[in-house]
Amino acid sequence: MAYSVVSIAGDGIGPEVCNAARSILDASGVVFDWQEAEAGQSAFEAHGDPLPEATLAAVRSADATLKGPTATAKGAGFRSVNVALRQKLNLFANYRPARSLPGVKTRFEDVDLIVIRENTEGLYSGLEHTVVPGVVESLRVITQVASERIARFAFQTARRQDRSKVTCVHKANILKLSDGLFLKTCQEVAAEFSDIEFDDCIVDAAAMKLVSDPHAFDVLVMENLFGDILSDLTSGLVGGLGVTPSANVGEKIAVFEAVHGTAPDIAGKGLANPTALVLSGVLMLRFLGEKEAADDVENAVRGVLAEGKSLTGDLGGKASTGEYTEAVISRLRST
Repeated sequence: MAYSVVSIAGDGIGPEVCNAARSILDASGVVFDWQEAEAGQSAFEAHGDPLPEATLAAVRSADATLKGPTATAKGAGFRSVNVALRQKLNLFANYRPARSLPGVKTRFEDVDLIVIRENTEGLYSGLEHTVVPGVVESLRVITQVASERIARFAFQTARRQDRSKVTCVHKANILKLSDGLFLKTCQEVAAEFSDIEFDDCIVDAAAMKLVSDPHAFDVLVMENLFGDILSDLTSGLVGGLGVTPSANVGEKIAVFEAVHGTAPDIAGKGLANPTALVLSGVLMLRFLGEKEAADDVENAVRGVLAEGKSLTGDLGGKASTGEYTEAVISRLRST
């Protein structure tokens, strides 16, 4: 059986890392029916829309979607494709694992944690306006429904992966109503999962503790903005955005993406590191129920990183995108 998977190459280095990831996933033995779709700056230039309706329709009908990085202008310009995609498709959960990789030098060893971010509301609701010239107001929306949904997702993830603890990250000491509701809802959901330890941590304290003792955490659940910031922080603990995967999950739809930038300075030069998107593909394989193939691809990536002979420049090597990809495929085929 072939899985219908939408491939969104994106901008900058997106096409290069997307092609690399697809080649590696194809070598896993799982059969994919790849469907091309457009998003980002390239889509805006071609169609006047950074997220065409045809792309949304394709994602809705596919088994899964693999997405490269897309450009978003700072300040003026079109809205973030990533935010729009999550909200329009109700991809309420952002799943960001941070796990130490062999051969990637970092301050801490054996980091293994997961950030679960609520994707659809908070300050990213897009509700902002100018009150008077020089004064802008943004509304931060927190609802019990969305808070319960993301809390339940976090606990279900912990149980499914044999994790021992869920930490609610919040700012309820200051944002007493909005984060108070989020914390209270997480506490209520936690009562249904007596087999999993639950605690909570104020977001600034969590940031400090993550960079001093990341092993104190297991699964962390938080609202949108805090999740955006801390998930990048945890990526930095294990090597950066170039090596960490991401998934955006709804009730039935899932989009797996690299969350690093488009790196226009190296686009088209064959220098891009595809690890983040390849490991996002591993998450996609697990989502599709292809556990053995997922393990094989992940082990192949970890093996190449550990060997250290075919690393891209950002990892201290001299390999091209293609050479790194071929090294992973070669190791994958030898399993």
